[in-house]
Amino acid sequence: MRKIVAGLFVSLDGVVEAPETWHFPYMNEEMGAAVMAIQAEADTLLLGRATYESFAAVWPHQTGEMADQLNNIPKLVASTTLQTAEWNNSTLISGDVIDELRRTKERPGRNISITGSITLTRTLLRAGLVDELHLMVHPIVLGTGTRLFDESTGRLPLTLVDSTTFRSGVLNLHFQPA
Repeated sequence: MRKIVAGLFVSLDGVVEAPETWHFPYMNEEMGAAVMAIQAEADTLLLGRATYESFAAVWPHQTGEMADQLNNIPKLVASTTLQTAEWNNSTLISGDVIDELRRTKERPGRNISITGSITLTRTLLRAGLVDELHLMVHPIVLGTGTRLFDESTGRLPLTLVDSTTFRSGVLNLHFQPA
C-alpha cells in the first residue's frame, strides 16, 4: 500500500504559514538533500488549493533539479473551488478527498508526498491518512501565523522515528502515527 508522507517547514512556535517569508535564511545543502530525499521516494505530489496556486505560479518558470522534479511529477490537487488545474501533470480532486485518497493509496505506486497545504494536511491527519510526518523545525519564533496543530487536530499520538540537526539549527523530525 502506498503511503502519504507530509513534509512541512515549521517555526519553533508551530507556525507553518508563509514559510517563504522566514524559511530561506535557514536553507542549506543538508535541508535541500532532506527535502529531495522525501520527494525521491514519491511518484505523486498532493497539494491543497493555496499551495497549488503558489507553486504553479513559480515552479514552471524555474530550472534545476527541484524545478524538474516538481514540474514533471504527477500532481493531485484537492480543491472545491478550482475549476481546472493547468500546471503540467495536475489532476483536480473536487469531490470527497478522503475517499479519493483512500482509493489512491490502495493503487500500485510509490509514496504520495504532501507539502505545505496546511488545511489539507490537518484534514488528512484527522482522518488517519498521513503515514509519515516530516517537520523541519526552524530556530525562529514568529509569534503569529497559522499553526499546523490547532484545536481541530485533537489528540494525535506520534512516534519519533528519526531526528537530525542541520548546521543551520533546523531540526529535521520524522514521525509516524503511534
